Amino acid sequence: MARPRRHDPERRERIVDAALRVVGRSGLSGLSHRTVAAEADVPLGSTTYHFASLDELLVAALRKANEGFGRLLRDSPALAAPDGDLAAALARLLGEWMSGDRARVELEYELYLAALRRPALRPVAAEWTETVVTVLAHRTDPVTARALVALMDGICLQSLLTGTAYDEEYGRLVLARILDTGA
Repeated sequence: MARPRRHDPERRERIVDAALRVVGRSGLSGLSHRTVAAEADVPLGSTTYHFASLDELLVAALRKANEGFGRLLRDSPALAAPDGDLAAALARLLGEWMSGDRARVELEYELYLAALRRPALRPVAAEWTETVVTVLAHRTDPVTARALVALMDGICLQSLLTGTAYDEEYGRLVLARILDTGA
């Protein structure tokens, strides 16, 4: 007699969350269907049922990881204010993001930069950029919005790679230069 299938509508999401924890703890090299299944406390077949390849799983993980900063930007009243200081608002938002769970920020960048070696992740990395550009283009032109994204990425990566604290005043100063609003 066959066992009834267990209804588990959140299983896919739990697998993605488990993949994020595995990568956060062990890096990309520690990611496998087996390690994720163990972390999610699901049968190995569940991970391969929902994600035929590790790249599919990484795509889902990167999408989930990218939600944080995009939501922070979309929900910011300071960015919506047409006459507000955009450089100061962005510098403050970067500070909020960087001062939160630093391990989470490192994980997001690890997955984002994995697109260099894993072509399947490139469209998701591009989606993140487009999301931020779209939010910023309401306040500036698309070319300047892209320059702001590149600068914010650079500031965050330098902070993460050197282990230094994010400097909000420096962020405001260089973002203002891109926006050509002076210092």
